[in-house]
Amino acid sequence: MNAELRANLVALNTIVYREIRRFMRIWPQTLLPPAITMVLYFVIFGRLIGQRIGEMDGFTYMEYIVPGLIMMSVITNAYSNVVSSFFGTKFHRSIEELLVSPVSPHVILTGFALGGIARGLAVAIIVTLLSMFFTQLQVHHIGVTVIVMVLTATIFAFGGFINAVYARNFDDISIVPTFILTPLTYLGGVFYSIHLLPDVWQTVSLANPILHMVNAFRYGILGVSDISIGTAIGFMAIAAVLLYLFCIRLLKSGRGMRQ
Repeated sequence: MNAELRANLVALNTIVYREIRRFMRIWPQTLLPPAITMVLYFVIFGRLIGQRIGEMDGFTYMEYIVPGLIMMSVITNAYSNVVSSFFGTKFHRSIEELLVSPVSPHVILTGFALGGIARGLAVAIIVTLLSMFFTQLQVHHIGVTVIVMVLTATIFAFGGFINAVYARNFDDISIVPTFILTPLTYLGGVFYSIHLLPDVWQTVSLANPILHMVNAFRYGILGVSDISIGTAIGFMAIAAVLLYLFCIRLLKSGRGMRQ
């Protein structure tokens, strides 16, 4: 192993360790709130409202919404971890030390992204365990479930990185989650099947990328979906690659790296 590769591996390990330690150290702020929020969703939507709605696609309403709620937690936590961490690095000007170091931009991006992915998956595991107190989950296709979860966390980790690069203050890092991610998530089939919508709105809904992620994950858990699984996974893989390349370009250009 040459010296350059060894140095990059040490840097990657350091960044990932720091990112994971960062959100684990403040777990009451990073892991506990999404767990409490999801329990409220289970109780209010699953138990109280779900009894009035009845079955959806052959499953109880609680069973139907659990995969969507797990994906919601993955999306929000993978995104928020990277955007807050990388912007904090910019704000404290420690990003300049990384940029002038011999560490590859690929290592920097991968380290921050893996931290976001780790938090997204950690919260997903917590939410999944909590859901078992309310319903029984039987995974239909473990391969699809894992692939979709990892790809989704990766996509939104890169999205959080891009938001952090362009953000100029702490208010900027909340604009995208508030005005883009939240509406797309609620309109992404988490709580309903798009077959309940008129034909026109079914077509419009297909333009929502989160719809494809939620339905692909729901297929992995329940075996039902409103869209083509192959198309959804292909879309996510392409999106992850394109976002990765764009993030690398931003790092190499140095654009938006200084406050």
